[in-house]
Amino acid sequence: MTGALGDISATTLALLTVAALLAGFIDAVVGGGGLVQLPALVLALPGAAPAQLLATNKLASIAGTSTSAITYWRRIRPDLRTALPMAAAAYLGAVGGALLGVHIPKAAFTPIVLVLLIVVGAYTLHKPTLGEVTALRMEGVRHTGAAVVVGFVIGVYDGALGPGTGSFLVFALVGWLGYAFLEASAKAKIANFATNLGALTVFVPGGHVLWAVGGVMAMGNVAGGYLGARVAVRLGSGFVRMLFVVIVGAFIVRLGGQLLGWWG
Repeated sequence: MTGALGDISATTLALLTVAALLAGFIDAVVGGGGLVQLPALVLALPGAAPAQLLATNKLASIAGTSTSAITYWRRIRPDLRTALPMAAAAYLGAVGGALLGVHIPKAAFTPIVLVLLIVVGAYTLHKPTLGEVTALRMEGVRHTGAAVVVGFVIGVYDGALGPGTGSFLVFALVGWLGYAFLEASAKAKIANFATNLGALTVFVPGGHVLWAVGGVMAMGNVAGGYLGARVAVRLGSGFVRMLFVVIVGAFIVRLGGQLLGWWG
């Protein structure tokens, strides 16, 4: 394949598709697939601009999040009275975040994401019963308002950069609102679809998307998203919590090692 970035070999596309499949699976279960997919794009396309990498990642990701959101909806029917207002706020936040993200130096985000992941992982380990069952901490307007705040704040982050967004959504829904991990994952996918759509609302008119690469990766992300959602629904909140801790720990090691110069 040829284009503005030069020749992209079939092997490179195949590896990007595998990365997208793994990212889609992880994202469907616990979120954070961007922490797999975006570095893969950086390594595979060293000549691409940051905005191109972010936009192409969003194109692949929205295919996976839409698939996993539909799969969750068919199997566990998450309450849309919470999910839809949260998703609307997430969309608006992501549009604003994407407008900011074009200008913000990306190197500044790695330490912030690392600190957030450490806090999230430590809190989850400290609360072994967290997310086993749904025990909502707020009701009615307060509950919906809290979900809207979660959607908007994390939407801004996702539009500006994005890796770890799904994990942060899941954690906020579990830790603050009181959902079980499985139901939180279902609602998080609806909001994550909205954040991806919001970012693309900015990136597509700006001409940043590498359509051929993103389209190929989208197929892998769809497969991963479908499999991940099926596995999560079948194995339940205990499995989702366990994988959440493992994935957050792996991301901490990867980002920490990057900051310490252990790898690129």
